[in-house]
Amino acid sequence: MLKKTSRRTFLKRTAMAAAPLLILSGQTRGEKKRSSAHDRLNIACVGLGGIGTGNAGRLESENIVALCDVDTNQMAKSAKRFPKATLYQDFRIMLDKQKDIDAVMIATPDHNHAVVTMAAMQRGKHVYCEKPLTHSVREARMIAEAAAKYGVVTQMGIQGHAHESLRLLCEWIWDGAIGDVHEVHAWTPHPVWPQGIDRPADTPPVPESLDWDLWLGPAPSRPYHPWYHPRVWRGWIDFGTGGLGDMGCHIFDHIVTALKLGPPETVEASASLFVRPGAGREKWKNTETYPQAEIVTYHFPAREGFPPLKLMWYDGGLMPPRPEELEDGRRMGDDCGGAIYVGTKGKILTGSHGANGVRIIPEEKMQEYRQPPKTLPRVENHYIEWIEACKTGKPTGAPFSYAGPLTETVLLGNVALRCGEKIRWDSANLRVTNCDTANTFLQREYREGWTL
Repeated sequence: MLKKTSRRTFLKRTAMAAAPLLILSGQTRGEKKRSSAHDRLNIACVGLGGIGTGNAGRLESENIVALCDVDTNQMAKSAKRFPKATLYQDFRIMLDKQKDIDAVMIATPDHNHAVVTMAAMQRGKHVYCEKPLTHSVREARMIAEAAAKYGVVTQMGIQGHAHESLRLLCEWIWDGAIGDVHEVHAWTPHPVWPQGIDRPADTPPVPESLDWDLWLGPAPSRPYHPWYHPRVWRGWIDFGTGGLGDMGCHIFDHIVTALKLGPPETVEASASLFVRPGAGREKWKNTETYPQAEIVTYHFPAREGFPPLKLMWYDGGLMPPRPEELEDGRRMGDDCGGAIYVGTKGKILTGSHGANGVRIIPEEKMQEYRQPPKTLPRVENHYIEWIEACKTGKPTGAPFSYAGPLTETVLLGNVALRCGEKIRWDSANLRVTNCDTANTFLQREYREGWTL
């Protein structure tokens, strides 16, 4: 199930990872027309709690022909909105039974992303999958390679990749607006759900609307509890990827694209302590949930035209020092976080998704800056971009060839956190070179009956 990636495969993947940068700069290969742009796609939606419901609504210009969720209560709102759609609880039955599906939108909890995505691609379906692309580093590599193998159109749900702010950020940094960027500080107030807690001891009954075994999917078996479902699964190591996995893909997306980052060389993390009441020091380490707050430090090597980069991530309410260039009364970031780009000639401040503006600070320097021409292509939005790509063969902005490596980078922060050491990353061979324990966190054993 988990094959070692050859150097040849890695080099191919590295070339694929550059595709979004080429797309942004207007350099794309010839486009193969799949069908008329006026045709409507037949789309199946898997996972309809929270963001999944919203995503389904944003795809309503097409034919929503199937809805799937392990919890029928979560599916009810979308079922009412799309009364012609066939309803399922098991995505495998849906994919095998309903032959008219062209594309699949996936918004399940993180631990099921890879298995649903792989099943859809193996059947030739185009895929839109929410971030993070997968639950583990190894899964991200496998899904990116599978997308290339099956030749389907893919997009990861990092909606800010389609924003005007990303294009401005790239144009300004590539114009030398703040000189050579050598440091970035990024943060989010998340988690906004419980973390740093232990597994519940009681075992309440499973709701009648929920197929708990299907909800678990490839994750280890455990009794149902409302502390996991609905909506509070993100903090549990078996199911979610914490605040970093939740918001890191959004915020790192701008950083990776604007600074043309490849894989990091090293990653290290520190975090708030987890303490069981009355426990000794040996019991401080929590293996059930992510910490309440953490700081993760990545180091990236020099790239062509860019110096080495230090990237620091803060979550759970921790933040970098306020820049002295930022005027009193001005907020750092937004409700979901932000980033500070530190260059040799100044600093740029952004919001979490870039949606709340990209500004050189202080504002006086922003006003003085003569902005370069807008040379990068603009798109209407992330969803329409994917729909049109499915119909025409045009490239998407966040295909799995890009989203896979991005997800690997983000999730390496969780590997370093769980390992407790500074890890040295050998991306070509998909391994940590200095900590065998860390390598066990790159993947997980699937429950019997589940595989990729």
